[in-house]
Amino acid sequence: MAAPTLCYELNFPRSQRIRKSFLIRRSSEIIFLSSLSLILLQQWVVPILKNSKIPFRESNILKIIERLLKLAVPNHVIWLIGFYCFFHSYLNVLAEVLRFGDREFYRDWWNAEDVNGFWQNWNIPVHKFCLRHIYKPLLSQGITKAQASLIVFFVSAFFHEYLVSIPLRMFRIWAFLGMIVQIPFAIVVKKFLHGNYGNMAVWISLIIGQPIAIMMYIHDYYIDYFQVTN
Repeated sequence: MAAPTLCYELNFPRSQRIRKSFLIRRSSEIIFLSSLSLILLQQWVVPILKNSKIPFRESNILKIIERLLKLAVPNHVIWLIGFYCFFHSYLNVLAEVLRFGDREFYRDWWNAEDVNGFWQNWNIPVHKFCLRHIYKPLLSQGITKAQASLIVFFVSAFFHEYLVSIPLRMFRIWAFLGMIVQIPFAIVVKKFLHGNYGNMAVWISLIIGQPIAIMMYIHDYYIDYFQVTN
């Protein structure tokens, strides 16, 4: 149950032994990076979000855009730290303790030249699960590859929204919409942007897209839910 994979197999590749030095390094990274993320969140992100309440209440578009751009940098830094901490450090700790030999938890998503390349490479355990349990069964039922890909994306969008709605105790559609908007965005990038330009478009969507969703949730949570006025 604790194995860092979502696809069940009778036999997994096993490593010969537990490397204590490797385990100590990865565990130290988890402690350090988790603490660093918490510090950045409290000292950098929270003040920006608190200062965003009045512009939202007053519908001051310029101030909202300013807060959005201010939030983009720390949010992206924390997101990158979180990615490394979870996919490289934490999953490798689990794999090392269980002597789990398959360590392909991510590929070089940072070099992706289109949106599809990013989603196929940044979270390999989930990608393999969707491929095995959703995409391929749909193909076997006679559904086209394009339709199967759309269904997989809608399922992923639903669970992104679900994972946000539960801790916030409210249902909104911002995470879901953020995922769905990437469908036409992916088509545009694949058709008109290639090479470094496509890679640049992927990075811009990561840097700007997440803060937009965060600001929308902050608006609903702090202003609508609690009726905060100052």
